[in-house]
Amino acid sequence: MPTRRIVVVAIGATQSLDVVGPVEVFDTASRLVGGAYAIEVVGTGGAVELTNGLRLSCAPLPPPRRAVDTILVPGGAGPRRAGADAPEVAWLRAAAPHARRVTSVCTGAFALASAGLLEGRRATTHWAWCGKLAAEHGIDVDADPIFVRDGDVWTSAGVTAGMDLALALVEEDLGRDVALEVARWLVLFLKRPGGQSQFSAGLAAQAAVREPLRELEGWLADHLDADLSVPALAARAGFSERHFARAFRAETGMTPAAYVEALRVERARALLEDGRPVDAVARAVGFSSAEVLRRAFHRRLGVGPSAYRERFRSAA
Repeated sequence: MPTRRIVVVAIGATQSLDVVGPVEVFDTASRLVGGAYAIEVVGTGGAVELTNGLRLSCAPLPPPRRAVDTILVPGGAGPRRAGADAPEVAWLRAAAPHARRVTSVCTGAFALASAGLLEGRRATTHWAWCGKLAAEHGIDVDADPIFVRDGDVWTSAGVTAGMDLALALVEEDLGRDVALEVARWLVLFLKRPGGQSQFSAGLAAQAAVREPLRELEGWLADHLDADLSVPALAARAGFSERHFARAFRAETGMTPAAYVEALRVERARALLEDGRPVDAVARAVGFSSAEVLRRAFHRRLGVGPSAYRERFRSAA
């Protein structure tokens, strides 16, 4: 098996976990499958300062025409601010055609965009910077997934999502079993599918400030098998249906139906991780059937409930 060369391009103020997380994934895979990867961190100087104040030694940028398997650009303030004339961006532009795939973690997507590598492609980044990435570069940015693959270009959400991206790359290279074993050795809770949302419904709901809505959100978590239609929820909150739907979306960023579905899927995940049957899980969280649960799982996680349960069993 040939050794795949991974080049991590550190640009200015870089987020430490964006670098170290994926490097640990590739290094662990290489320990399990001898010589699978050769990893190199490069930059324009002898060291790059990380956003937490630490300094990371790095090699000089290699010749751009040198063959590379994977280019990975971590995020941070540096790549977010790097313009088209930055030396690292110029290197990316020249080196990308000679790489099998180009990837970014978090706001590393800004550097890819500045290099023109995201034109006509779908991408993602940290949820807090999705709007800015789309506005500045005019590209199709999906704020929800953990990572997105568009051809030979992969982009991920923020920070720890870089490890999910790296695990997906390892799975593509070395197979699912190796990726799951890497996740086990790194004590990762689960190798998450890329379509899984960056947000949990519970965290999104914490944005609500009106007391009736906050009380309702607390009640919902313990009554997922109840009637959670808009009329029922509006009556419980003491709002008219129309006012309730508007107020809920304004304060949480989600429609009541989307929030309820997300909350039910989150609870279903926990039950499936315990190995419970899909039919029983669907009833327990308020879905009318296993098929409705399956469709909701595919919408939100990009995988069916049975496959999710088996994946978690394999990782465990």
